[in-house]
Amino acid sequence: MEKIFCAVVTKGDAAFVALCPELGVASQGKTEKSALANLKEALELYLEDEDVQRMLRKNHIRRAKICSIAVSA
Repeated sequence: MEKIFCAVVTKGDAAFVALCPELGVASQGKTEKSALANLKEALELYLEDEDVQRMLRKNHIRRAKICSIAVSA
């Protein structure tokens, strides 16, 4: 069964970092595309864990909404 999660990608000094905020799983890659591919693999491995499966069934994960916000500093 396919599950859909959010991914946030940022450019670090040496690599792109991809984060799934709903599950707290992150990965990185030399390109944005590779960071997302690595995050997908990390999520698939994370979701194989039986304890994680129980947690997901017990506590429905809320979808994260990713947006920009402007602040005065």
